[in-house]
Amino acid sequence: MSYDKSSHQLPAPCIIDFGTIINKDDIRRLLNDLGRVRYLHTVDGKLLSQGDGWIVEIFCDPHQATLVANHKLYINVLSFDYLKIEQSKEKETYFDLIQDSRQLRLIPLSNNLLDFDGTQKIDADTLEAMVTQVLSARWDVQLDDDCPF
Repeated sequence: MSYDKSSHQLPAPCIIDFGTIINKDDIRRLLNDLGRVRYLHTVDGKLLSQGDGWIVEIFCDPHQATLVANHKLYINVLSFDYLKIEQSKEKETYFDLIQDSRQLRLIPLSNNLLDFDGTQKIDADTLEAMVTQVLSARWDVQLDDDCPF
């Protein structure tokens, strides 16, 4: 009796509320709609910088850097080895992007389910960040075949 390995596939991973993600496409999909975040940048456990900002772009390009400046985050998933999903004591989810001893923690400050109930006014910077996210997502879809993972 022979066993055909090609007919038996393992199920795709299922990560709910916590876990480690190494697939770059999964990382990009997970971070793509975070919006406004608080970030903490540590190296060897030492806090180097922190602040609040908007995630403007999530991309993968071996020739571009992850950039965090002027309350905007441009995150290259190729800058990190993996992402860990964790929860605080208050059951709030946060995301740790890890590369060797470097860690970029992203703590969502906006709740996409509650933020836009139709009664809030949106300032120009917020609207610009939202439009940029939408355009970036569209470009990402068009460029997905160019991504080296």
